[in-house]
Amino acid sequence: MVKRGEYLVATMGCDDCHSPKRMGQHGPEVIPELRLSGYPADRPIQQQTGTSPKLGWMLMGADLTSAVGPWGMSFAANLTSDETGIGRWTEHNFITAMRTGKVKGIENGRPMLPPMPWFNFKNLTDEDLKSIFAYLKSTKPVANLVPAPLSPDKLK
Repeated sequence: MVKRGEYLVATMGCDDCHSPKRMGQHGPEVIPELRLSGYPADRPIQQQTGTSPKLGWMLMGADLTSAVGPWGMSFAANLTSDETGIGRWTEHNFITAMRTGKVKGIENGRPMLPPMPWFNFKNLTDEDLKSIFAYLKSTKPVANLVPAPLSPDKLK
């Protein structure tokens, strides 16, 4: 299951948003020791300027771990096995999160914000979701408490 989960995470684009990157010879490259740890908590939150989000545009941070749009500003979650990531999640929490788009799989919790495409993952088989979860729980823990999202009225 872990190997299948590793394959699914690698091919479904999880690194695109959930892994911090640095510029390399061929453009943005995943920072291996921070893989899947989400928006770096020690990074200053980028200031959003202009009216693009108010006009319906979405802007991504340079390494794709943050996004701003009409919903405000969102930050990619830590998916590593650390307690600041999914370390305390149950398989049930994970499957609920992927099927319903609720943060941490809490049924009455807040919705996941764009650009998280949970609605694309909700139709995965139980076996695939369990495999992804098994892989994520096997990852090296990276302590990184990602900031809470900012509502539109909190943006400058």
